[in-house]
Amino acid sequence: MPKFAANLSWMYTEHELPDRFQAAAEAGFPAVEMQLPYDHAPEELARRLRAAGLKMVMFNAPPGDMAAGEYGLSGLPGHEGEFRESVGRALEYAEALGAQAIHVLAGIVPAGETRSRCLGTYLDNLAWAAETCAKAGVGVLIEPINTFERPGYLTTRTEEGRDAVEKVGHPNVAIQYDFHNAQLMEGNLTRTLKAHIGRIGHMQIAGVPDRTPPDEGEMNYPYLFRLVDELGYDGWIGCEYRPRGRTPDSLGWAAPYGIG
Repeated sequence: MPKFAANLSWMYTEHELPDRFQAAAEAGFPAVEMQLPYDHAPEELARRLRAAGLKMVMFNAPPGDMAAGEYGLSGLPGHEGEFRESVGRALEYAEALGAQAIHVLAGIVPAGETRSRCLGTYLDNLAWAAETCAKAGVGVLIEPINTFERPGYLTTRTEEGRDAVEKVGHPNVAIQYDFHNAQLMEGNLTRTLKAHIGRIGHMQIAGVPDRTPPDEGEMNYPYLFRLVDELGYDGWIGCEYRPRGRTPDSLGWAAPYGIG
C-alpha cells in the first residue's frame, strides 16, 4: 500500500501554512512534505506538526536568490560557501521537525558557464552534503527537473540522477523521483522505474501536463501505484500538485488509500 505525504506548499493553500498541518491530518494523511519552510520559525512548525500527529518527510534546502534567477546552489561554481550555509540552515529545520531528508537543488546553469564544470561542482557539493547530513541522520535527495518549467536546469533525466548518485558513491544520497518531471522529460515510466528503483529514496506525484490532481491528465496513477508496490518501494510518495479549488475537493483519487 503506498504511503502518501501531503505537500503543504501546494496543498491546503486555503489555509495559512501553520494551519495546513491539522488540515492534512484531518484528511487522513500520515505525513507531510513542503518546499521551503524558512518563513516560519522551526519551533512553531514543529509544534504544529506534533499537535497534528504527523511525520515530516522532506523539504528543500534554501535555493539561493530566486529573484535573481537562481533555483538551487549545489551546481553553481563559486557558490560553495553559500551552498554549505544553505545545508546548515536546512539541517537546523530538519532537526526541529524530525525530517527524514532534505532535497538539494542542483540549480540552473549560469550564462557563461559550461554544464561540465557545473556538474563537477555539483558532485563535489553532493559528496560534502552526503557526509554532513549523514552525521545528523538526515538523507540527501536530488531531483531531475523538467526544462519546460525550469529552462537550463542542470539535471533533467532519471539516468542523470542515477549517475550522480553512483559517482558520489555515498549511501546517504538518493533520487527524488517526480512522476510529473519524468513524464515530461522522458516518459517510458515503467522501464525507468524498474531500472532505477534501487536508487530512488522519495517519490512525488501530480497530473501531467499541468500539475493538477493525479486523477487528471495523461497519467495512469492506479497502475503506477501498483507497480511501485510490486517493485518493493516502501518510501513516501509526496503529493506535489495544485488542487482545483479547495484541497478536500481534490482528494477523490486518494479514497482507495484511506485519505479524503
